[in-house]
Amino acid sequence: MSGEPSLFGLAGRSNRDFSLREAWGKNQFNNCFPASLAFYMNREDLAPVYLTLDEDFEVRHSKISAVEVFGADPESENLFFCFESQYTPYHSMVVGRLTRADLVTMDVSEGGGKCLRSVEIKLTALPDSSTVDRPDEEQSCEIVVRPDTIVYAALSVARIFEGRRDDLHELLDPDYCGGVDWQSSEDVRPLIPELADDLDRVLGSELERQSPLMMQPVWKTEGKTLQLHEQCFDVFVWSDLALTRLFLDRAKSQMGERMTREMRSVVWMVKMLHDFASTGSMNPDRVINEIVYAPKTTKPSPYRVRVRFIIYEARSLRVPVWGGRR
Repeated sequence: MSGEPSLFGLAGRSNRDFSLREAWGKNQFNNCFPASLAFYMNREDLAPVYLTLDEDFEVRHSKISAVEVFGADPESENLFFCFESQYTPYHSMVVGRLTRADLVTMDVSEGGGKCLRSVEIKLTALPDSSTVDRPDEEQSCEIVVRPDTIVYAALSVARIFEGRRDDLHELLDPDYCGGVDWQSSEDVRPLIPELADDLDRVLGSELERQSPLMMQPVWKTEGKTLQLHEQCFDVFVWSDLALTRLFLDRAKSQMGERMTREMRSVVWMVKMLHDFASTGSMNPDRVINEIVYAPKTTKPSPYRVRVRFIIYEARSLRVPVWGGRR
């Protein structure tokens, strides 16, 4: 075993240099550790929990293999992990800048560099401050929903409709979409129920084609301490369609006078899909920076969604992994 610092399974197989101090800081470690954890689970024959959308628009639990998450066998020497990288197969669908994904897996066989998967990563601490004093079964955690997460969800759904843009256009009710002043909160807010229903109609038409998009590892501690819980780690993987429930369900129930971030996420996703259906491409930067519904000096910001965890229906890892050792 090499004496160089690393994380399990990632030595020499990623664009991170683990000999550097910054590789162990929050920004880089939060992406790298989850990939390493999923690799370790695969080695131990433990499958992550897969969260998918069913025909009733409920999130359903099953299992998913690491091969499906990464697009290749984690044990393959040709699998390479590119953190904070662009998923280049989306270039033809995007006008302007393509935002970076948390993780892009690649097949580097025969000197190539074929992109396999784009993966959003949300390393989640459990419990959060509001549920730390509750029993295990009542604890919950928060997911931070970034604008970039909405972009990759929209691109993933749009890719399903490549070659079938007319179908997408029909599902998005073009009779009113074409005449919307998307930047006007007063014009758009009354349409949120219709926009949400249209988005559900799109998602419901393609349930069989949903695919993994976001990996959410859970890091559980004993209350407020830094002591890891006996059952400390697990990995949950959200499909592109299931991920929309983080904002879509809440947006439907938020029909007050104020435009919420969840409602705005629905607008962003519908607008990007509508643009793709109409022209074959979308401009995510323009959509997110122009459809703000706030003073122009306010940047589009992430928001937090509390999730009551399904973790207790799964089995959790008991042994943390550090530096390639157990």
